[in-house]
Amino acid sequence: MTDTTDTTEQIAALKREVAELSGLALATGVILTQLLQSMLKRELNPWKSATKMLDDARSAIEGFQPETAGERDPAMKERALEALKQYEAQIKSVLPT
Repeated sequence: MTDTTDTTEQIAALKREVAELSGLALATGVILTQLLQSMLKRELNPWKSATKMLDDARSAIEGFQPETAGERDPAMKERALEALKQYEAQIKSVLPT
């Protein structure tokens, strides 16, 4: 019975950690998006600046080669590229046309 209890406790601890990390990631994403929106609004050509910044970020993600990621590398890159699309939509939604 102790194995089941230990496993249940470990799963609960992992769920708490995931929730905490998800909250931190959400807060970081929101702050970053607002900061970038604010910066880009000040540019003479905000759309061009946003496109260049996002293209550079996309290239950096695609070129990322972590030594320790192993089999997680494709999933990590895929999620990062999805997040970049979300940020792109959020950032560009407030830029003047």
